[in-house]
Amino acid sequence: MRYRPLSRSMPEIQVSEVGFGCWSMGGPNFSPDDGQATGMSGPVDRDDILAGVRVGIEAGVTHWDNADVYGNGRAERLLRDCFADLGVQRSDHIIATKVGHFRGTAEHAYEPHHIRRQCEQSLRNLGTDYIDIYYFHHGWFGGRLEEAASTMHDLVREGKVRAIGQSAYSAEDFANSMPVVKPHVLQSWANMLSDEFIRPGSAVQALMEEHACGFVAFSPLAQGRLLDKFGGSGAPSFKQGDIRGRKPEFSPEALADLQPRLERLKNRFGEGAEALASAACRFVLAHDHVCSVIPGFTNAKQAACNVKAGEDEAFDTQTLDFCRAAFGEKRSD
Repeated sequence: MRYRPLSRSMPEIQVSEVGFGCWSMGGPNFSPDDGQATGMSGPVDRDDILAGVRVGIEAGVTHWDNADVYGNGRAERLLRDCFADLGVQRSDHIIATKVGHFRGTAEHAYEPHHIRRQCEQSLRNLGTDYIDIYYFHHGWFGGRLEEAASTMHDLVREGKVRAIGQSAYSAEDFANSMPVVKPHVLQSWANMLSDEFIRPGSAVQALMEEHACGFVAFSPLAQGRLLDKFGGSGAPSFKQGDIRGRKPEFSPEALADLQPRLERLKNRFGEGAEALASAACRFVLAHDHVCSVIPGFTNAKQAACNVKAGEDEAFDTQTLDFCRAAFGEKRSD
């Protein structure tokens, strides 16, 4: 496993190039507003999760990305319990979590009192007295940007947070929040199918250069689509509570359209899930300012696929260009 500084503005925090995203650890979850699935998996088995965490730690994973809303605290508590079972030394690991999508009884999740309450709850859930990276989970501040940012900086001064993160889903949201939040690191999706935030010359790349930010990439495997695991006819079957069951990119038509591009990857890197996962993660890691990718997992097999990128040689320019060419016609703008 290789390690990188979180960013130019926070070089003292070193993260493993492959971190583990904990969204799927929370199991099924549903929105209180419309009842729609918001989780990334069906029910999860505690022993399977423990085995996956063990695989990650043995491979050198030190970066764990969580959120208060993942299973409404279940993912944070499960990570705490796995660390306890494995005798993990807290200071050897970088734990990130987020506030913003779970609002409880607050009118808005970015009310200062709610941010503080959720920070304290996350500290208890995670069994720690500090959070290495605390993210705003989205860029929709609802007129509360200044007070939310001020609260986050207070948490840093109090020693409860080491680094500030901003997760968002558009370049506009990053541009609006960054001058006020002053984050050390950004987070959003990045993969061969959707590289708009990390693409050379992109607006977010320019923002990261200006503000000395790093980038943590979730969904480097495009929620499993880049592993060629959904082939065949008909739509894939997902368990209740898995958000992928209602996404158009998992329709039979969309998956069939993706197949020729996956064949190009398999011809270059190999047909197994480990080879494809490694290629997908190394593609993202080859971009400026990216410090870590955080694929998810629910068992040891998936964890082993994730860490393969940490063992394989980094992409050179020629290999990066091959991947861009293979997916260029379908990349998002």
